[in-house]
Amino acid sequence: MVLVSVANYGLLRRHLGLALADSLADLLVRRMAALVPAAAINATGRDLIELIFVGDDRADLDDRIGAIERLFARPLPIDIGVVAVDVHIGASAAPVGEADDVRLIEEAETALIEARSERQPVICDVACGDVAHDRMSLAHDLPVAIRRGEMVLHYQPKLHVRQQRISSVEALVRWNHPTRGQVSPGDFIPLAEQSRDIVDLTLWTIRQVIEDQRLMASRGVDCPIFINIAGVLLTDTAFVREACGLIQGSGARLGFEVTETSVIRDPQCAIAHLQIFAGIGITIAIDDYGAGLSSLAYLKQLPARELKIDKLFVTQLTSSNRDPLIVRSTIDLAHALEMEVVAEGVETHAALALLSVMGCDMVQGFLISRPMPLDALLAYLEEQRGGFEVPVPPSVQSLRNAWSRR
Repeated sequence: MVLVSVANYGLLRRHLGLALADSLADLLVRRMAALVPAAAINATGRDLIELIFVGDDRADLDDRIGAIERLFARPLPIDIGVVAVDVHIGASAAPVGEADDVRLIEEAETALIEARSERQPVICDVACGDVAHDRMSLAHDLPVAIRRGEMVLHYQPKLHVRQQRISSVEALVRWNHPTRGQVSPGDFIPLAEQSRDIVDLTLWTIRQVIEDQRLMASRGVDCPIFINIAGVLLTDTAFVREACGLIQGSGARLGFEVTETSVIRDPQCAIAHLQIFAGIGITIAIDDYGAGLSSLAYLKQLPARELKIDKLFVTQLTSSNRDPLIVRSTIDLAHALEMEVVAEGVETHAALALLSVMGCDMVQGFLISRPMPLDALLAYLEEQRGGFEVPVPPSVQSLRNAWSRR
């Protein structure tokens, strides 16, 4: 089972128009049918394609996925010209007779979620029930882990480009399982959303962030902290009420990061709740902008003060002709809407240089810092107290100068 998701469908819809974009999946099905002639291929949505086939061994699956990747490595010709189609690929495989269709699709969906995060194909081997049992075991352990204190927070700084200082940090949940060790967020966050343990996990995160921020303040560090809020929580009135109760009167300086996709599920309710959060002083940031169904109709209604450009565009900033144009236009759009812009996934000096010239306000990524525990964050911020500066190699300075003249 292979699932192929069109990562930039929202952008293509704006470029192609609704009618042509709606037929895009059918076009891609025809193209992929030539690569995997023995497969049953169907478009199960506007941006999702499903392939089912039987191969001789695991190498057959690797070959098919490799062929699909090569298909989308170059722009595809269509009626109006050529378009660049970015895809995520998630797959599942099992010996014939050892897994039913439901199991295969569930594992492929899980692999696709991880593929979106990892930016590369992910294959889940479904062997003798171990994977399903493992997931059930994790789901059983999760609520206990929240109560027992197995969850910890790591923090990733955001650098304000013009001010050359760390302006805020993002809180990221990690699970230190007593027998498994570190459990990947890609494994337990989707489980938490499905089981509704995401409510308790997010409330725990808010409490811990408030406590950590008080400790930071006692060390002379005044730094806003951003928390990721799952889409299912934006329509949960009880969660909104409890979260506001924790934050009001705490003196905490918090931000909530939400994706546009989470708002689109129930825009009226989600926007109303985001306005409640903004009303008590929480900074709202739009996360992963450009990766989903980005819509100006919703964007202009959101009480957001930050917009985070998805790392899909940032990591290819210096190797793509189109991505710099998309990033530059997104920065201009956000500024017109009186929002600051954060670029995620900044890993090279060249990307930082271009973002600086484009007017990006903040950057986040491994070039600045990896996520770290609170004690390491405090030491890091102490080191940067005099100002943060990333050395710019001469070749990158030349690139920056070339862009500044455009």
